[in-house]
Amino acid sequence: MAVTLTPAPAAATAVTAARTMAGMKLAVLRHSMSGQKAGLVATGGTLGLVLAGGTLFAAFQSGDLLAAAYAVWMLGWILGPVFSGGGDETLRPEYFTLLGLPPRRLAVGLLVGAFVGVAPAISLLALTGLAVSGVRRGPAAVLVALPATLLQLAVFVLLSRVAVAALGIALRSRVGAIGTGLVNGVILAALGQGWVFVIALGQAGGITPEASAVLRYLPSGWGLAAVEAAGAGNWGRAGLVLGATAVLVALLLATWAALLTRRVGAARASARSRRPMTASTASGAVVAKELRAWSRDLVRTHQLTFSVAYGVFFAAAPLVLGIDAMLPWAGPIFIVMAAAMTAGLYAVDGTALWLTLTVPGAADVRGRQRAWLLVVGPVAAALALACTAVTGGPWPMVLALTAALLGGGAGIVPLMSVYALVPGTDPHRRGGNPLRVSEDDGALTGMAYAVLALVALTGAPAAVAVALYGWAGVAVGVATGVLCWWGFGLLAQRRLHARGPELLQTMRTGKRPAAGPGSRGNGGGFDELPKRERIIVGVCMTIAAIPLFPQGVVPALIKINDGGTRSWFLALHLPEVFQWPVIAMMILLGLGAYGTGAWIFYRHRRR
Repeated sequence: MAVTLTPAPAAATAVTAARTMAGMKLAVLRHSMSGQKAGLVATGGTLGLVLAGGTLFAAFQSGDLLAAAYAVWMLGWILGPVFSGGGDETLRPEYFTLLGLPPRRLAVGLLVGAFVGVAPAISLLALTGLAVSGVRRGPAAVLVALPATLLQLAVFVLLSRVAVAALGIALRSRVGAIGTGLVNGVILAALGQGWVFVIALGQAGGITPEASAVLRYLPSGWGLAAVEAAGAGNWGRAGLVLGATAVLVALLLATWAALLTRRVGAARASARSRRPMTASTASGAVVAKELRAWSRDLVRTHQLTFSVAYGVFFAAAPLVLGIDAMLPWAGPIFIVMAAAMTAGLYAVDGTALWLTLTVPGAADVRGRQRAWLLVVGPVAAALALACTAVTGGPWPMVLALTAALLGGGAGIVPLMSVYALVPGTDPHRRGGNPLRVSEDDGALTGMAYAVLALVALTGAPAAVAVALYGWAGVAVGVATGVLCWWGFGLLAQRRLHARGPELLQTMRTGKRPAAGPGSRGNGGGFDELPKRERIIVGVCMTIAAIPLFPQGVVPALIKINDGGTRSWFLALHLPEVFQWPVIAMMILLGLGAYGTGAWIFYRHRRR
């Protein structure tokens, strides 16, 4: 009897691939939810639930507020992966290259896997605001809200994937790296200065009809537009909007499939000749090598451009309200952001650390410090001088903070890079996602936030000195910067020389080597904290910046400069007699949260 083998239908094969990838994603997540990753996921999930609750509250208020909230969620999905190493890539396209899957089938499978995780679940909760809006408009609107919610979530996820894939391709050219850095920096600064636009809308009488229409025309507002149309009995418009959303999902899926094909392809190396590097000293050789890396590594170009765009736009945003008090701080803000973006100074080099270890007495740390100052310093000085000249001051505070923060950044960045080393991916192994410079992007993101806070704190002595003694505080800022550069650099250099082999082992394997008998070792890390203490440390380190900077440092600077805005700064809404005590309390609360997290970690290491 003859047996005929018929191939499985393409649809069945696609469904099987999707189910398989979803199962793989669940298995990986189930076995990786431990250590620092579990703490970061718990912290991020808590913050996400708070934001989802705020979105549901907006759904009970008005459709315009809900549309604005969904626009913010869409921007979060697009920009979030930029600052977390390319987003969730538990399943990477490179893993399936040898299977010969068609691009569209691979994209469908990866898309199904992308819906498995904490972020999609929280976004789905926020999108239930469509159902709330439907309940307010009648049963017909509720029926439309269900498919609208699912389609809207698919749009968010696919926009995120397309943005990451397109950014990865753009980062293969210098023009693309600079362009994406500018766009991302401006958008994130706009989100950080959202209070400016809220006040501007309030002065304009709320969300204008024109802005309301624009929010509905954005892809984030299509689901709400369909629900509102169904509630008004306009079924033709509701069906048209749902159909357009489904078409957008299909187009985004096809675009992602095409980008995946380019991603897994081999990147062509530049054959342009370069001038040879020359140096007469060991430190000079490191400086030359680092400057060459800054000029060649497009990820560093993107990071530097992003920091410039963020600092300028963040400081200039209040000009919308006619307030120029923040403009002089563009330079200091740029320094702090540049330090945070380059927190993984040794991680981005991968296992190239062995080159340093084979040269006895190499002045690697000092050379990297000098190169960092040569790259960041001129830009910071130009921004500080130009923006302060526009407003006419405050010169002492700006000059003192610029000097102190430059030294603090040059000292803190290498110090954190060797004391809290996060294993990085070798540059030639970054694959199709150049943003993924580390296998543990959650830890690298946490270190970036820590560097941001620590560098900002190095400017505190200079700020206090200027507030008390005026121009004499500039000397304090210069002295603080020099001491931070020299002292923290010395500690980093000693650590690199004493524990270089262990650091290289960590870089190669992603795990800290076990301590031998009688050795202090590298134990007592965050991963070894009990689960309850990991959560406490993660929450403390995450929320500490809120009272310290937006509710403490920023209103203090506004009061020092006699700014007229109160915005969302709690202290400035209180009577004059209570403002400074509340500012001091907020600063102490932020420092206390940081101190609590650090004390728990230190106590565990000692134990």
